[in-house]
Amino acid sequence: LLHDQTHIPYSNLRSAAANPSHRRVMSEHIWIYHERQEAQLCGQHALNNLVQACSFSPHSLAEIAHQLDEMELNFMAQNSEGGTRSKDYLARVAEGSGNVDPSGNFSIEVLRAALTNQFGLSLPNIRQEAVLSGSDVTDVDGFICHRDSHWFAIRKINGRYWNLNSMQDRPEIISHFRLAAEIQGLQDAGYSVFVVPPAEELPPECRASAMRERGLPEFWWKEEDLVKGKSDAVTGATDPWRNVGSGMRLDGKSAGGSNDAASSPAATSSPMDLGDLTEDEMLQMAMQASLESEVQRATAQDDDDDGIIEIEDNKVEEVPVPPEPDASEKDGVRIQFRLPGGERVVRRFRKTDMVGGVYSYVKEKSSSSGGDGKLELRAGFPPVDLSEKRSQTIEEAKLSGESVQCRYL
Repeated sequence: LLHDQTHIPYSNLRSAAANPSHRRVMSEHIWIYHERQEAQLCGQHALNNLVQACSFSPHSLAEIAHQLDEMELNFMAQNSEGGTRSKDYLARVAEGSGNVDPSGNFSIEVLRAALTNQFGLSLPNIRQEAVLSGSDVTDVDGFICHRDSHWFAIRKINGRYWNLNSMQDRPEIISHFRLAAEIQGLQDAGYSVFVVPPAEELPPECRASAMRERGLPEFWWKEEDLVKGKSDAVTGATDPWRNVGSGMRLDGKSAGGSNDAASSPAATSSPMDLGDLTEDEMLQMAMQASLESEVQRATAQDDDDDGIIEIEDNKVEEVPVPPEPDASEKDGVRIQFRLPGGERVVRRFRKTDMVGGVYSYVKEKSSSSGGDGKLELRAGFPPVDLSEKRSQTIEEAKLSGESVQCRYL
């Protein structure tokens, strides 16, 4: 942690009080995503809560951590006297990963790389010079806070700031007036605070029930209930409207007549209580169900058509494994592979060899590992999928000297 204290200017405190939201939509249409703590995966939860979607998994973050470790070791090997036998290099290897610990706690470098790779967002420390230059703290839409191996997010949603700490049972409002004091208080308490700069745009908040598909249902909260402080606030898992338009009757049972829990998970939910609904409300529900069913059928047909086109477009012509050049060839390059079975190998290719030939080489080398799914190769930092570079040469794809991670999906 950095120990110097950079205080938020008093002008920011004043403007925070004078900057209430002016563009809120009806709260009943807004849903807030709030993953709760599992194991030591608070870094993953903080990122997902920040982007309001289940976008990052422990596996994807661990891959980035491994790439960072490889880069650090390669740099030390090239710049330390003695290379891989130097005292510093051996000490670094003995320390293990510097970017993820055995319990799953990730470093800020991993979180930054994940956001940059998937959303093009940076995550500078709020103490860095010029991060808030000309802006107020209320111009920032997202914060990531860290202390003592715990990460959590603060995010502006529908004009309100929400503390999305995964250790809490539910999201908590932070008023505009309190935001600057809250952030300053976190810094005074020893937290490192990282921000999404005002010029960068976070993914949109959830403004429709259909958008809840990007997260797990039990982690969605209805903003209207949270604002009212309801103890029984509706979540995505308890939303009585969640099955409307999906072949469910108004009593919560399957429209197909089957009440088998294995074939219809929603059938295990408590039936809707219609006793408090008026005839007009029940009619509106029935009409909405009918309309959404028609939309779903049309969408499904479009998806089927798109799938045919996609299959045609994604046909990949197999490229034979290129012969390995001699070490004396000037056109030769080295590529390191971590095969699906965990084995590490180094192989020489020519700069003019196709990336498709690299895929063929990995398939040939990993045939004994039993992989029968889609082969995925990733390289660079942050790790980038190479599937769209199959038709490029190794030189064009910039794979010379790279470490390629291989796995079957």
